Amino acid sequence: MAVTTPQARTPVLPPPSGRAGFSGTLRSEFTKIRSVRSTYWTLLVMLVVSVGIGAAISAGTAASWSHTSAADRATFDATQASIAGLFYLGQLVIVVLGALVCTSEYSTGMIRTSLTAMPRRTTVFTAKAVVFGLIALVVALVAAFVAFLLGQSLLGSTHESVTLSGPHVLRAVIGTALYVTLCGLLAFAAGSIMRHTAATISAVIGLLFVIPILVQLLPSSWTNDIERWLPSSAGTAISTTISGQNQHLFAPWTQFAVLAIYVAALLIIGAILFRKRDA
Repeated sequence: MAVTTPQARTPVLPPPSGRAGFSGTLRSEFTKIRSVRSTYWTLLVMLVVSVGIGAAISAGTAASWSHTSAADRATFDATQASIAGLFYLGQLVIVVLGALVCTSEYSTGMIRTSLTAMPRRTTVFTAKAVVFGLIALVVALVAAFVAFLLGQSLLGSTHESVTLSGPHVLRAVIGTALYVTLCGLLAFAAGSIMRHTAATISAVIGLLFVIPILVQLLPSSWTNDIERWLPSSAGTAISTTISGQNQHLFAPWTQFAVLAIYVAALLIIGAILFRKRDA
């Protein structure tokens, strides 16, 4: 009698369903950015510098208030003084982080692994920008409100301190945080175009810090016309609460829109190049 041996069957796996989506890519990018210790240190430095510088300016102003001239008192902006650290140095720190978020993967070669795991490049680029933008915005908002509240408490003796319900105060505090966030995204976009950390940081610092200084050397009529089209002017306009200052600039939110157009244009260019160029 013939004996038949049953053949081992290869297990049938269920067919793959779905495809890697945007939410999964968001989680992946968030994991990558929070797994790097330099991210925590950079954001901590931004928070400490923003609050510390604002507190130092506010305390110094309060200490010398009795010797301040009437003209200087009339133009003193208590809100701007307390958030000056975020406006001047906070944006510098976030620019460095924005550049690193995009360029560090190219320097380490990790970008090839990222694109192998998620070949849809537009999704990867968008997820990177969204994750970085949200993290930058949260930290910038915390820094802005803490710096403002601490600064106003230190300015109490001058009787010039203000509250969030004061005219244009909330706009200045939130607007400065938004401005710093867009500066970081500007660096992120530039990094996606240049793909080199040092070149990106140098270019963005030149655009935000060096060019505005050089413009001041031009005749005043030229300066007024050029300054309103500079991305850095958004911070000056949005952080000011005293009416009549910076009359040569657009209205605060219009001036902010100029910066947003810069950022949007560079992000679009960066996304196109990210899709077309080799990793």
